Amino acid sequence: MEHALSPRTLAELRRPRPYPAVSVLTPTHRREPDNAQDPVRLRNVVAEAKKQLEADPAVTRERRTEVVDQLDRALAEVDLTHAEDGLVIFAAPGEHQVWSLARSVPERVVLSDTFLTRNLVSAQAAERPYWVLSVSADRVTLWNGGAGRVREARTGGFPLTLTPENFDPERVERIGDTPSTFRDEHTRAFLREADTAMAAVLRADPRPLYVTGETAALSALDEVGPVARSAVRHLPHGGLAQGTPEAVWQAVRPAVEQEAAEGVERLAGELEAARGRKEFAAGVDELWRNAREARVRLLAVEENYRVTVRDDGDHLIPAEGGDLDAREDIVDEIVERCLETGADVRFVPDGALGEARGIAGVLRY
Repeated sequence: MEHALSPRTLAELRRPRPYPAVSVLTPTHRREPDNAQDPVRLRNVVAEAKKQLEADPAVTRERRTEVVDQLDRALAEVDLTHAEDGLVIFAAPGEHQVWSLARSVPERVVLSDTFLTRNLVSAQAAERPYWVLSVSADRVTLWNGGAGRVREARTGGFPLTLTPENFDPERVERIGDTPSTFRDEHTRAFLREADTAMAAVLRADPRPLYVTGETAALSALDEVGPVARSAVRHLPHGGLAQGTPEAVWQAVRPAVEQEAAEGVERLAGELEAARGRKEFAAGVDELWRNAREARVRLLAVEENYRVTVRDDGDHLIPAEGGDLDAREDIVDEIVERCLETGADVRFVPDGALGEARGIAGVLRY
């Protein structure tokens, strides 16, 4: 199942496809007893997708058979033992994908000529993703962090390993001075390669960067290129270039949590200043209107804030999930629209926005 949504992946998901491109969404659960309902609920929503395909006169028999086959293949790939808070299946002629999300989604089926991506975008933003670069003299590993977890990222050429003919452990043992390893030109060339590779990753998928390694490794990386100097934090912790995801998470967790707490404090100040300038907005109705006009510069959303609404033509009004034309993922729609128009979107702990009640923003004008 997929987890990491890069800008390149999102662009690929959003490209038009031959009709029908089917999006199947269902909430899932991490723990008992709630997760007992997940297999039945998943089968039911996939069955509903097949029913809609059968009933749609615009879908030929051949095309329907092909897409149903892709749905079945996707269903076979779902591993609910590692379920998070939401599951999205995409199926179209010749392709399928399964996405596990750390954010709940409404149960729905959509047939269109593009996949429904707004829930993926919102979940990615809510995860507050970051990179961790773990450096040693002969290996540099990249980790993908977010939502209380870290996974190894095999992208951009990572992990990088110094070739045996260039790395001389006997020399290190003979000299007996580990820091001198990082003054060796072969090692420094290797670190320059890592710096260049990491810079390319950041250009393709900008995120906060944490760098780990022994003090000598951090110093050497800082000398050979600009990437280390752009990092949010340097964490003098060796052994993680060949460590486990759990070890990396425990090493970076205090810094990530401290950065998040400081970010909430900074955000509160920005929102208060916006009030004084009369550039403040709150509530889904007000923010939806401003988001459509590309007026939102900064959007703040409480992590578990969800609301179901209906559009009466002039305003969004509260609605029940079963109401006609109810929009259960309006918060995700606002998040996606704001990101598309260049806004800074930040998720904060529940209750952090006080009277704003779940969602607030700073306007451009």
